[in-house]
Amino acid sequence: MTSTSKSRSKDRSEGGLSAAEQAAVKERAAEVRAEGRRGTGKAAAAERDLLAKIAAMPQPDRGLAERVHALVTAAAPDLAPKLWYGQPAYAGAGGKVVCFFRSGQADGVRYSTFGFNDEARLDADGGFWPTSFAVTAELDEAAEADISALVRRAVS
Repeated sequence: MTSTSKSRSKDRSEGGLSAAEQAAVKERAAEVRAEGRRGTGKAAAAERDLLAKIAAMPQPDRGLAERVHALVTAAAPDLAPKLWYGQPAYAGAGGKVVCFFRSGQADGVRYSTFGFNDEARLDADGGFWPTSFAVTAELDEAAEADISALVRRAVS
C-alpha cells in the first residue's frame, strides 16, 4: 500500500465513507426529516435554515455564499432555497435541486464550488458542458453576470 492509499484509508471508516462524508449524510437525513415535519411556512423555514447556515460560515465563504444567494434568487425567484447535504441549494417546483453552493472551507478544499444538477437545463450542443465551477474569494462583475445567466438558463 502506498503512503497515499494509507492516508486515504485512515480517513475512511469500515463502511467506506470518511468522517466528513458521514457527517454530510447525517446532515442530509436530518434535512429530509425536517422537511417532512414542516407544515405551512415550509418555504420560509427552509430559507431561514439556509440563511443561518450561510451566516455560520467563516469568511470568505460566507461572503461568497451571500453573493451567490442574492444572484440566484434575483435570477430565478421561483427556485426554493433549501439546505442540501448541509450546504445552500436551490430547488425547482418538484423539490429537486437545480443548483448549489459548496463551501470550500467546509469541504476542506482550496476553493468553493457553484454547481448544477441534472434538473438544470444547461444541455449544450455537442454533448459536453460544465456542471460546476470553482468560486474564488472575489466574484467580479463578469463572474456575477455568468452565474446569473447560467441560473436563468437552468430554469428556462
